[in-house]
Amino acid sequence: MLDLVNAVNGIIWSPIMIALCLGAGLYFSIRGRFLQVRHIREMLRLMREGKSSEQGVSSFQALAMTLAGRVGTGNIAGVATAITFGGPGAVFWMWAVAFLGASSAFVESTLGQVYKEQIGNQYRGGPAFYIEKGLGMKRYAWTFAIATLFATGLLLPGVQANSIAEGLKTAAGIDPLYTGIGLAVVLAAIIFGGVKRIAHFAEIVVPFMAAAYILVAVVVVAMNIEALPGVLRLIVSSAFGLDAGFGAMLGMAIQWGVKRGIYSNEAGQGTGPHASSAAEVSHPAKQGLVQGFSVYIDTLFVCSATAFMLLVTGQYNVENTDGTARFIGVQGVASGPGYVQTALENVLPGFGALFVAIALLFFAFTTIVAYYYIAETNIAYMDRHNRHPWLGVLLKLCIVSATIYGAVKTADVAWGLGDIGVGLMAWLNIVAIFLLRKDAFKCLRDYEAQKKAGKEPEFDPVALGIKNAHYWEGRAAALKVQGDGARDAAAVK
Repeated sequence: MLDLVNAVNGIIWSPIMIALCLGAGLYFSIRGRFLQVRHIREMLRLMREGKSSEQGVSSFQALAMTLAGRVGTGNIAGVATAITFGGPGAVFWMWAVAFLGASSAFVESTLGQVYKEQIGNQYRGGPAFYIEKGLGMKRYAWTFAIATLFATGLLLPGVQANSIAEGLKTAAGIDPLYTGIGLAVVLAAIIFGGVKRIAHFAEIVVPFMAAAYILVAVVVVAMNIEALPGVLRLIVSSAFGLDAGFGAMLGMAIQWGVKRGIYSNEAGQGTGPHASSAAEVSHPAKQGLVQGFSVYIDTLFVCSATAFMLLVTGQYNVENTDGTARFIGVQGVASGPGYVQTALENVLPGFGALFVAIALLFFAFTTIVAYYYIAETNIAYMDRHNRHPWLGVLLKLCIVSATIYGAVKTADVAWGLGDIGVGLMAWLNIVAIFLLRKDAFKCLRDYEAQKKAGKEPEFDPVALGIKNAHYWEGRAAALKVQGDGARDAAAVK
């Protein structure tokens, strides 16, 4: 099965995909005049703005839900894998993907807000919605919805569960089957509670665990501070094929850095817009900017924490394409979270391995919860009038089963299946957001113009020439009626 999975990945993750991801991020960055740099202060301000409503969640809750999907096993096991097969230079290309991907995240999340709908008593949105409404391509939208349902409901949860099981087995000797069953029980308790319970869960767990993980990484780097300058030089030189030891791995460094960067921060992949569409905001660009910053949190902070812990301690291996060893820093540990556990355990005996296992448990588990929400949103797209409620029950059973299955499968198969899911979604979404880029940048210019005029930005799609943004059309009309009523009342007085 592994050979088949690898063959499919070879097609999906071809050099064309790598060029598409980097090229789209670069184009969006230039088109937005590097909004990911210009608007950093605004991103930070917007994260604290807004309140939840009966239909939607706050900007911070939407950010936490998105980070629940972004910050997962890719930040720990994924970074270790990237270094194993791409060398230290892969870290640089993960950074590059994050920087350029912040603009892609802005575009897709803004589009998610523009074309969102209120289904039942909840806001729903994502690539399937903006492909159908913005491009008028319903078959394309259904293709994305089905691919995403397949990826997030069946393929990707296993990757997260596998890393949790591996981490707990290494740290505490817990049988992966017991881990899988335990995860399934807790997951079922959360996902049967709906989007509000998911949002509150993510809001509490994700910021706390990310901060704790980064703090421990700072301690590890501080204890090995003399190695830091050399590590920084190694990352940069390896990234451009200039290092004597890893120079021949330039192509692999780019490929694995981009692949694991996309897997980790999900910019352009199409997962982020699902949660960001649930936010209660007055202008789509607000949530687009917030989601742009979430990519920085994921890769520049959390992924970098893992990379520096491995590299400054020397606890990593690098393999050639034929499987032979190019560098051996740790013996008898498979590529993945075991590297990070070994590195921390050597620096902080009796604490390191267990801490990484706990971090993986929270990071990866919240990601599985986020996957459920994404899959559920695509079911809501396909069954807008809830005529087939059994689909939701089937999804819950599938994702719980996939979690148990992934916990006991080998890591290579789990990661390979996960890469197929990510790749399919990325192909479909990047093409869509490129075709719809004008709508996203209309929103950005409108937002900037209203801010410059000293106004609190309000979105009116009709004024911008954006069609089929039905939720916002109704909202703008309601605000106009309220404004006319207030002026009439003032005139009477």
